[in-house]
Amino acid sequence: MTDFFINWVANIPGFAAPFALAALGLIVSEKSGVLTLGAEGYMLVGALSGVGAILLLGGYPIAALLIAAAVTSLFSLIFAVMTVTLRVNQVIASLAIIFLGQGLTSLIATRAGWLNVPIAGLGKLNVPGLSDLPVVGPILFQQDIVCYLLVPIFIGVVYVLNRTVIGLKLRAVGDGPDAADAAGVSVNLVRYGAVMAGAALVGLAGAYLSIGIAKLWVDGMSGGRGLIAIALVIFARWHPWRALAGAVLFGGIEALIPRVAAIGLQVPQYFVMMTPYLATLAVMVWASTRGREREAFAMPRALGQPHTREERH
Repeated sequence: MTDFFINWVANIPGFAAPFALAALGLIVSEKSGVLTLGAEGYMLVGALSGVGAILLLGGYPIAALLIAAAVTSLFSLIFAVMTVTLRVNQVIASLAIIFLGQGLTSLIATRAGWLNVPIAGLGKLNVPGLSDLPVVGPILFQQDIVCYLLVPIFIGVVYVLNRTVIGLKLRAVGDGPDAADAAGVSVNLVRYGAVMAGAALVGLAGAYLSIGIAKLWVDGMSGGRGLIAIALVIFARWHPWRALAGAVLFGGIEALIPRVAAIGLQVPQYFVMMTPYLATLAVMVWASTRGREREAFAMPRALGQPHTREERH
């Protein structure tokens, strides 16, 4: 039982990282007032871009992660043009991004011959003298680089959002675009930047799925994680650190799934597979019934509302 617990806890960071990065990306985008429900499409684009970069470059998983983030950021321009410039309904535009991401990645992977091709993905870092320690060694010193960078990434994003002029403008646009426009802030420019930056983080989450976990591309490999990330954002009330805590919770559930059968518990396979989604429903019910008057609700006041005024030049 001790080995079971150690192996389970040691695998939680890897399973939590995609949820955490995707939720953080959605928070960045939605803080500008752009409702972003297309995380599933972004994650698929990031996952395929990462695999493609490794196969074309002959390795270099770190470079592939960065390329995947950049490609997904460029892909998000389609969504930004639809929602910010053309003022298309943001829910419909998000659904279009999901279906476009699914179809486009399947087409490219099939034509390029990248489907089910094993790659040399991210490996675990080995810290001499520490990785072999009992209990804490596997948990703290046998993770990959993305897991170690997860907290610094959150610190950096939180700092930008709360302590910089860029973050102030972004939050101002998300809470009151007309007032921000009157103060001389380019609402469209800020929203374009937020959408692209947020998509880069979501794409990085998708790339981690293919490069860090699966180490290959499979059609639809995001498996609903982008939708769970949306629930995490609502659960966290748009607070990054709460989103990270929620990601650890869901990561723990996912890390537990393959270990249930390994210890001989007779649990129906499909029930085990639907556990993360049952947890998502429970989280959504909890978030909707919790009294909002007890704390400041951090949802941007202009979320989902297009900016219709002509911007000042």
